[in-house]
Amino acid sequence: MGEDDEPLTLDDALWDRIVQITSGAAAACYQCGACTAVCPWGLVRSESINVRKLMRRSQLGLQGGNGAADPWLCTTCGYCKALCPRGVDIPGVIHSLRREAWRQNAVPKGLRSLLWDVHWDGNPWGQPPSQRFAWARGLDLETFGPNHDLLFYAGCSASYDRRLQKVARALVAILRAAGVRFGVLGEAEPCCGEGVLAVGNDEYLEEIVAANTRLFREIGARKVMTVSPHCFDIFSSHYTVGEEFRPVHYTQFLAELVSGGRLPPLAIDPLVVTYQDPCYLGRKHDIYEQPRSVLQAVDGLELREMDNNREQGLCCGGGGGRMWMETPAQERFALLRVKKAAATGAQVLATACPACLACLDDGLKVAGEESMRVMDIAEIVEMGLVPALEPVAQGAMR
Repeated sequence: MGEDDEPLTLDDALWDRIVQITSGAAAACYQCGACTAVCPWGLVRSESINVRKLMRRSQLGLQGGNGAADPWLCTTCGYCKALCPRGVDIPGVIHSLRREAWRQNAVPKGLRSLLWDVHWDGNPWGQPPSQRFAWARGLDLETFGPNHDLLFYAGCSASYDRRLQKVARALVAILRAAGVRFGVLGEAEPCCGEGVLAVGNDEYLEEIVAANTRLFREIGARKVMTVSPHCFDIFSSHYTVGEEFRPVHYTQFLAELVSGGRLPPLAIDPLVVTYQDPCYLGRKHDIYEQPRSVLQAVDGLELREMDNNREQGLCCGGGGGRMWMETPAQERFALLRVKKAAATGAQVLATACPACLACLDDGLKVAGEESMRVMDIAEIVEMGLVPALEPVAQGAMR
């Protein structure tokens, strides 16, 4: 008897609960299978995630599934939602199924430690809270206060990962070159809770959001610039701080600086660049042109597009909590992406997301593409400031 022929036992109470937690979103699915067809897992496996079956199980009140219907494989990239003819919020349904899995104590090994890391250390990487502000050593940054126009929120990844610290430092150089009055929270900067949201533990997320909301109100935070699209997304979608609270991703803010003529002329030696659209920046918030406008403002830079860009961009594989779950090297989406990038003849594969940067860097190593490197847009813009301003991203990290 095959998996599709196995008898199903319907649980009316569970059905009621799943309908409630998914807000009935799965009901609109008419099983066309477009979601399964476009899921990027089909590019790296002989069998994709059977999203259609997952949606059907949700309609019937059946929690999760197994094998090809595993909701924990989903990177929440949103490609299925973008192409669904009924507009079903498929990632939202999968998130709800993960939420129910926490209720049933049926989550993958290792995810509980993620929550404890956030609880005890204030970050999902389990790094010491005392080291959160080490990325800014030597930069003499000001603590955010009433005299600042912008709160620079570095986030956990850019605070602790040594590669990503360079991105945060590059942004400091850019903000200073533009004369922006900004401040930071230093060691008091909290985790935004995106990792907790990604794995579906909404109860703990509510605690994090409530505490951070109080903090933002107390300090009078209005415009908050994030390094990560994931931080930007959760601030935009799950925080209600006040009418003046405006989260922005740094590419949006840099685009404003460029269009307003607040940055000095940017120029670099001739460089061919291609750009990876982060899913949480593009498909979630329709931010496609601002990152490109920033790149195109750099004299000497030639931008070449990969196949599957903008709305049809390919996920790096790091979303939806996948950063905390093991993925075999041959099944990582980033490996496919760096090959697409190399096909453009680009010297640099640019992106604007810490998860993309980490995954694509790993993909380069696995693919052995030595003629290309991965850079964040902020690092490229900082290169364009030289010699107008000495770069800080390469400064001493004593």
